This record gives sequence, structure tokens and C-alpha cells, in this order.
Amino acid sequence: MFSKSKPESPDSSSASKPANPTPPSPPSSPPGGMPGTSGSSSASPAPNKPKPSPSILSSDLTVTGHMKTTGDIQIEGTVEGDIQAHLLTVGENATVKGEVMADDVVVTGRVIGRVRGIKVRLTSTARVEGDIVHKTIAIESGAHFEGSVQRHDDPLKSEGKSSAGAAPSSSTGGAKS
Repeated sequence: MFSKSKPESPDSSSASKPANPTPPSPPSSPPGGMPGTSGSSSASPAPNKPKPSPSILSSDLTVTGHMKTTGDIQIEGTVEGDIQAHLLTVGENATVKGEVMADDVVVTGRVIGRVRGIKVRLTSTARVEGDIVHKTIAIESGAHFEGSVQRHDDPLKSEGKSSAGAAPSSSTGGAKS
């Protein structure tokens, strides 16, 4: 039948000639149709590299031990240990007992220990008991904070605990709400 269809198609192709302009469209899309080689390879890296969703520790989870990632972590439960991440979010009902270190730290819950981050934000529900080492900091009205605040250009590299932390503690009196 196919051989009969082909000879008959040219005879009755008067109506199907408009369908032939559709094939010329694919020749203009072969550069797009060949995207497997050029178009897709340049577009592939972006779709293949979507931002991964954060690791979420739920409110019924208690973790004992240290955690380290290059990604994002959202804590809703309890962590007893040090945490290192790119973006660390401590949820409103969460508790962290240990040092937290991240490029961005957002505290809406409780942290007992040192907080180190390039950008540190304490929301109005935050409770922090410990020193904060930061490049930039934002403390919302209502946040509770007991400790010292130190500004460093690179707070993630400053490993040593300095005795200078005791001197700035007088400035935290204004930060307490």
C-alpha cells in the first residue's frame, strides 16, 4: 500500500503541497534539531544544574553528630553537634546545640553555641546563646541574644576563639530585646 500511496500522493498532492512547506520548517530547525550536538549542549548545563532543594530535618527528628554540606540545610528538629552548610535555616521550633557555620545563616529558632556566617540574620523569634562572628548581620526587633558580636571580613576562616569576645559583650546589652 505504501508504494501505491506514494505514487498517488504526488497526483493528489495538490492539497498536500501545503504540507510540504512544513518539511522546510524542519530544515530550519535542524540547527535546533541538531541541538543534540550544539544547541542542546549549550542549553544542557543550565537545565542539568538546577539549584537543589535544601535538606530538611523535620521537627520530629533529633540528630546527634556533626553535619557538613556544600548545599542548604533547613533545621526544624533538634541537632546536637556542629553544622557547616552554604545556607543554614534554623526553624522557629528548632534547637541547635553546637557551632553553626554557613555563608548565610537565618535563625528563627534557638541556637546554643557559636554562629559564624558571612550574612547572619536573627528574626524576631530567634534565641541565640553564644558568640556571633559575621561579615554582615541583621537582628530583628524581638530577637533574644546573649553573647558577643564580632565582625570579620571572612568569618568562615577565622577559627580561633579570641578573648576579645568578652569585650564586645557589653554591646550585646543593646541587642537584647
